[in-house]
Amino acid sequence: MHTKTKAIHAAMEVVNQNPDIVPPVHRSTVYELDKEGRSEDDWHYTRLDNPNRVQWEHVLKVMEDGEAAAAFSSGVAAASAVFQALEPGNHIIIPEDVYAGNRKLVKELMQPWGLKADFIDMTDLQNIKAHITGDTKLIWVETPSNPMMNIMDIGAITSLAHENGALVCVDNTWPTPINQKPLDLGSDLVLHSTTKYFGGHSDILGGAIVSAEQDGIFEKIRMVQRVGGAVPSPDDCWMLARSTRTLPYRMRGHNENAELLARFLQNHHKVEKVFYPGLATHAGHEVAEKQMTDFGGMISFLVDGDADDAIDIVGRSKLIGRATSLGGVESTWEHRRSSEGEDSITPKNLIRISVGLEHADDLLEDLDQALV
Repeated sequence: MHTKTKAIHAAMEVVNQNPDIVPPVHRSTVYELDKEGRSEDDWHYTRLDNPNRVQWEHVLKVMEDGEAAAAFSSGVAAASAVFQALEPGNHIIIPEDVYAGNRKLVKELMQPWGLKADFIDMTDLQNIKAHITGDTKLIWVETPSNPMMNIMDIGAITSLAHENGALVCVDNTWPTPINQKPLDLGSDLVLHSTTKYFGGHSDILGGAIVSAEQDGIFEKIRMVQRVGGAVPSPDDCWMLARSTRTLPYRMRGHNENAELLARFLQNHHKVEKVFYPGLATHAGHEVAEKQMTDFGGMISFLVDGDADDAIDIVGRSKLIGRATSLGGVESTWEHRRSSEGEDSITPKNLIRISVGLEHADDLLEDLDQALV
């Protein structure tokens, strides 16, 4: 071979003699086909499959006790795939207090496309039942909800949905499979914004759908993933699989710190109300105890004042970062209404905090000095 040919092909002549303890990143965008030609199961192009994505999807389905998983480039992309797997004219029921990005997705993209949707209070099973129609194909569950921490009974909602021929998708981003297993409670699909706790370090964007079954709606979700192309990069899949190795231990720290901060806030004179399902005073505490093994790292609370007072409190933090998103090892908080847009139903005096893994005493000290 000439030198210019060697430069292209020489690296492919060496393979690892022993198996890797840490899997490598596979950045190749194309794969060599068999000399007899392409077969149906060939990957041939990384949008369709990639070794790192296959590995990451395997981790996801194992963690959620599912049969199949599809990884996406963001949580909203994963949600889009679920909705696109339905048909124009289908009806969905979705919480009125739902993640603002998914509310905008449904209202601005999916409803003009032909999806029908009702945003309702889903803490009341009878209210859900009253909104089911002959066109209802999906009930979307977000528990705890974002940002009001409403608790929805996954088992009861799933039973109601299945009695009426509808599927259930549970957004399990906040609890993670460490604290809650929706598929074990009967749901059909689980969604994650893997940007959050799975990534855990505020440096990866991703989303995923895990399914209780390989067939049915999941086949359509897989088609949307591969044809639509909103897939994560090999590097992102590698990073997410790597971060998941520490997820159980990180969640233990998030859970413990959040409970300490919630109890502190509950007794603070500047705090009007705390929303944390681990508190016995929370309206959904009994249901949360039934379906969760622990209560997560997210807290919302109302300050004794108005929007300006809440913004001022957030602005006085010295340790807790002023930022949106959540699930990182660092603590962050925000005046949530400011992030959600004009159709937000979040109280103007609400602060949402993502409790990180710093020493609890340092976090309590920062809260105390900010809540003057």
